[in-house]
Amino acid sequence: MAISVFDMFKIGIGPSSSHTVGPMRAAALFVDQLHAQGLSALVERVEARLYGSLSATGIGHGSDRATLMGLMGEWPDKVDPAAVAPRVDAVIEAGRLRLGEHEINFDWQRDMRLIDESLPYHPNGMTLLAYLKNGQVHEQTYYSVGGGFVVDAEQAASGVLDSDTTVLPYDFFSAAQLLQLCKQTGMSVSELMMENEKVWRSEAEIRERVAVIWQAMQRCVDKGMSEQGILPGGLKVRRRAYRLHQNLMEVGKPNVIGSTLSAMEWVNLFALAVNEENAAGGRMVTAPTNGAAGIIPAVLHYYMKFNPDASADDVVKFFLAAAAVGILCKKNASISGAEVGCQGEVGSACAMAAAGLAEVLGASPEQVENAAEIGLEHNLGLTCDPVGGLVQVPCIERNAIAAVKAINAAQMALRGDGEHFISLDHAIRTMRDTGADMHDKYKETSRGGLAVNLVEC
Repeated sequence: MAISVFDMFKIGIGPSSSHTVGPMRAAALFVDQLHAQGLSALVERVEARLYGSLSATGIGHGSDRATLMGLMGEWPDKVDPAAVAPRVDAVIEAGRLRLGEHEINFDWQRDMRLIDESLPYHPNGMTLLAYLKNGQVHEQTYYSVGGGFVVDAEQAASGVLDSDTTVLPYDFFSAAQLLQLCKQTGMSVSELMMENEKVWRSEAEIRERVAVIWQAMQRCVDKGMSEQGILPGGLKVRRRAYRLHQNLMEVGKPNVIGSTLSAMEWVNLFALAVNEENAAGGRMVTAPTNGAAGIIPAVLHYYMKFNPDASADDVVKFFLAAAAVGILCKKNASISGAEVGCQGEVGSACAMAAAGLAEVLGASPEQVENAAEIGLEHNLGLTCDPVGGLVQVPCIERNAIAAVKAINAAQMALRGDGEHFISLDHAIRTMRDTGADMHDKYKETSRGGLAVNLVEC
């Protein structure tokens, strides 16, 4: 299974990579399949069935609306976030859906179904059906397996969740293998990742695409710092990034730029800005998920803002090293909150950010691995219990806390020599086992933890 840095970092749309980006991609793939088989003109009706975690928090995460946009041929990285609500409302009101070159009837109550049961293989399952004029039904089941990754039923049944069989020059399936390869070649983590990426594209293209991802993250932060008001969804959560930014910019206020406390507040600001944009359904970079999308940009913004020697080359190194850790988490555990809880999302992102920061600060491969391990170890057991099924409480603040934790993890690792008691592989394996033992109500269903205790209190 070959995974690229650009699989771990994808431009998309909020509020959830598993529940918004994934369903939109699945529906768009379904429509492409209809076109490829020459069936589009024969379709009289389509039906979407969302199961398990997609059903439990589907409305709050916009899974139903994202699926509808995918059926209209939209993709997460191309769709205009501002156009989603009016276009979906228009379909619901008119009862008509444009599928390819022609329109069909679409009854929202009948054709968009949220079903309170789970399909095999993964909690985020969905089945799409196209009823044809000749009486036949074209059916496909998809699983949104975290971070915007989508597999069909055949892939899920085979256990091969990635169809890319590219042979990498320095493939690794554990952190121990990664460190051994770095030792054998004398390369840093980011250098080794660069050599693997060159299998798919030139170094110039890699650097250009990383720059595009970084620019998207910067725009997300800027937009998050400029917006005010109440986040959608009914919880009446107020945006805080705008006011915090104004306070930090005021000369003479406590914690101005230059102090340790100020640096921490800027990190908080960047993370809050991103995750408020995510909660509002804005343009995002999945890193490696949307629920944890504020951690990596917050840490990288921190480095770029407070290090006068920071450069574009550092951005590339950061993303490559961070991706190496994300790949290990995905291969050996999960980055899906519906599968292992928030430890798979925030925990993985914290480990990735710690690794990226350590890399650009000149860490050895062993110190990079140590930083990632510290970041992940101290998020083990973290549950996914979003209040109201929305990626707002506790998700927004959680990103800020984990971003600061990632910086601390990198600093602690750099103070050591790379030797430590618990390895990254041990931490990832523990995350996997803890996720398997975790009750389903703590896995992005909003049926446990804060999601219910807030209401009860």
